[in-house]
Amino acid sequence: MNKILLIENEEDIREILREILTYEQFEVIEADNGLLGVNLALETIPDLIICDIMMSGLDGYEVLQKIRDNSATSTISFIFLTAKLNKINQRRGMELGADDYLTKPFTKDEVLGAVTAQLAKKNILKRKSLEKIDELRLNIAYALPHELHTPLNVIINSSKFLTNYYPTIDQEQSIELLKIIHTSGERLYRITKNFLLYAELELTLANPERIAQIRSKQEYCYTQCHLKELCLKLAQQAERVEDLYLDISEVIVFIPDTKFYKIIEELLDNAFKFSRSGTPIRVTSKFLDNYLHLSIVDYGRGMTAEQIANIAAYNQFERKLYEQQGSGLGLTIAKRLVELYGGQFNIQSVVGQQTTVNVYLPGRNEKLHQELN
Repeated sequence: MNKILLIENEEDIREILREILTYEQFEVIEADNGLLGVNLALETIPDLIICDIMMSGLDGYEVLQKIRDNSATSTISFIFLTAKLNKINQRRGMELGADDYLTKPFTKDEVLGAVTAQLAKKNILKRKSLEKIDELRLNIAYALPHELHTPLNVIINSSKFLTNYYPTIDQEQSIELLKIIHTSGERLYRITKNFLLYAELELTLANPERIAQIRSKQEYCYTQCHLKELCLKLAQQAERVEDLYLDISEVIVFIPDTKFYKIIEELLDNAFKFSRSGTPIRVTSKFLDNYLHLSIVDYGRGMTAEQIANIAAYNQFERKLYEQQGSGLGLTIAKRLVELYGGQFNIQSVVGQQTTVNVYLPGRNEKLHQELN
């Protein structure tokens, strides 16, 4: 049974609404003032609130503000009751997060139409949210064990082999096994760091005060040297140096160098991972309209529009088909870091042909910076 909270200071209107709603098998909770209404909302967590605008004490707008400001009640559907509605009042309510309006006097059909529409919308959103949670759960269940078990198995089996057969194997073979163990350890270390970083970013981006605090520090780094060094290092690790093409301008970007490195590392790692050896990887950067414009282009598998829209943590597309390493966190982490520092991130792709990742970060022209100093 859906629970509806009525906040209305006129008893006869509450009585009419109560009769209409209880007849339709809704559970009705009543409050005759805004303060009591807010307290009941926190206590009972209704599915929907119908609230008068003009009330003594807390008016409807103040009630809605308090409802939306509290995480426990912020997503409750909210319908305003009003004797008269103009564009200014409607705009104010919508800006605060009102879902609909009922104008007095109202009919039974208008009330039930508004209520059922909002509850249906709420059910759709709830279903979609549960579907996303189920998808995330499945992706974690598939990706995480694989990502952890693969390097762990290599480490365990290689170290076991060394322990059992060390006296009988030559130095060159021992060194090769130790390198394999080291590489697997580094992979495992990066996986755990990425999971922790992703969790930290999600918490930070849910906190506007924390975002403002981070951006106010105005930390910055120079991009040209860092980009060249990091791109070459990653190309060497992927054995793709000959595939790498750089066209990089010097730009000062307002992001710590470690975070900038992380964005480049994850994006370039994906470009190498999802394209074949012998195909070019193009990295370009320039300064335009107070932003660093960075693009990374690979001529690999590409993505559909749906896949781009569904980029998320722990989600790697067509993994069973291609069996690449990776938890799917890389693009998500890069995107979240760009957003955290006030930038924009988008992907353009043609399936089977190429993918272009565009990053826009607030920055400053190096030449202008030298002139000012």
